[in-house]
Amino acid sequence: MFEVDKIRQDFPALSQKVYGKSLIYLDNAATTQKPQVVIDAVNEMNNGINGNIHRGIHYLSSLCTERYEAARETVQHFLHAAKKEEIVLTSGTTAAINLVAFSFGERYIQNGDEILISEAEHHSNIVPWQLLCKRKGAKIKVLPIYKDGGLAVKQLPQYLSPKTKLCCITQMSNVLGIVNPIKEIVSIAHTHQVPVLVDGAQGIVHQDIDVQDIDCDFYVFSGHKLYGPTGTGILYGKEKWLDAMPPYQGGGDMIASVSFEQTTYAELPLKFEAGTANYIGAHGLKTAIDYLNQLGLPAIQVYEQSLLNYALQQLLLIEGLQIYGTATPKSGLVSFNIKGLHPADTAMLLDKMGIAARSGHLCAQPLMQRFGIQSMLRLSFSFYNTKEEIDKAVTALVKARQMLIH
Repeated sequence: MFEVDKIRQDFPALSQKVYGKSLIYLDNAATTQKPQVVIDAVNEMNNGINGNIHRGIHYLSSLCTERYEAARETVQHFLHAAKKEEIVLTSGTTAAINLVAFSFGERYIQNGDEILISEAEHHSNIVPWQLLCKRKGAKIKVLPIYKDGGLAVKQLPQYLSPKTKLCCITQMSNVLGIVNPIKEIVSIAHTHQVPVLVDGAQGIVHQDIDVQDIDCDFYVFSGHKLYGPTGTGILYGKEKWLDAMPPYQGGGDMIASVSFEQTTYAELPLKFEAGTANYIGAHGLKTAIDYLNQLGLPAIQVYEQSLLNYALQQLLLIEGLQIYGTATPKSGLVSFNIKGLHPADTAMLLDKMGIAARSGHLCAQPLMQRFGIQSMLRLSFSFYNTKEEIDKAVTALVKARQMLIH
C-alpha cells in the first residue's frame, strides 16, 4: 500500500488554504513542493553550518565541503553513473544545457554543422542551440512528432548525417507527458557516431534512470522538480566529453593555478563549477533524493501511473475536452483544451477554487504551433496527489465550462 495520506503530512505546503479552499496542487511539472526534511536540511545550514567549500581548512568549510561532495556521490548513484567526476552541479536544467551548448559547441561545432532536436522540446532545449548555431554558423534540424504526439523515431536515421554533431532530445515532454524511447534513440544516434544529450527535467521525476544503460553522453535535470531546492541542477557527462570540453565560466574553484600569463584548470568536475557553488542547495537536493529513495521509486512510479490513468478516464467524460498527446507510454501529466474555453480563463477559475494548474504555451511554442493552437491547460501529478483531488479538479472544470459557455 502506498500511504499517500501519511506522505502528504511530510509536505507542509499542502496543508495551506487558497482563497479559503484547501490547496489542490496540480502544477508539479513546473515545480514540486518540498518535504519537511528538505526544508529542515536547508534551514540547518542557513542557521549556522555555513562555510565556503573547497577553500578553507576550518570546521565549517570542511563540513560544508563534505556535504557538497556527498551530494555529488548521491546523484552519481541515483543516475547509476560510472564516476562521481562525471557529475557537475549546476543551477538547473537550463544552466546545464547552456553549459554543454557553449563548451561542447566551442570544441566541436563548426560552420555548416547540424544539431538535431525534436519538435516536442522545451524552450530551454531549443534556444541555447539556436544561440550556438548563430555563433558558429551551424544549423538546427527538427525531428517531427506524429499527430498523437509520439516522436517519429523511425525517421531518425534520415535526420542524421555526417554533419550532425549532437542530438538533443527530451526524455519526457513537459507538454504531452509522452515518454520517449531514449535508449533506442541513443543507439540509433551512436550508430551514426552522434552523441546524445537527454533533457531529463520531467523524466527523472517519474522514472528510474541508469545513464550507463541508456548510454547517453549527457543527461541534465533540475532539483526543484525533484522535490529539492530551487537553484540546483545536474549535468551528467561522459568523462571523455567533459575532459575535452573547455570551461564554460572562469573564476574561483575551477582553477589549478593562475598567473597573468596563463591559467591551468582544475580536474573534473570542478573545471565546470566556477565561483561559490550553491552548496546549501546541493545538500537539500541530496536530502530530497534520499527521501525519494526511502519511499521507493518503484512504488512511486506505480502510484503516479494510477493517478494518470484515473485522470485520463475522468477528464474524457467532460464534453468538448481534447487531450493532446495520446501516444504511449505516457506519464505524470495531461494537457488539454475544452472547446469554447480559453485555457487562461479556465485556470483562473480553477485557482479561485483552490486548484493550482498551468495554462499557456508551457514553454513550448513550436509544439503549440504543431497542434495549431496558442495555449493549453495542464494538470501534472505527484505521488502526494490523490484521486479525490482529481475528482475535485474534474468537478471544477465542469463548473468552469457551465460558467463560461453560454
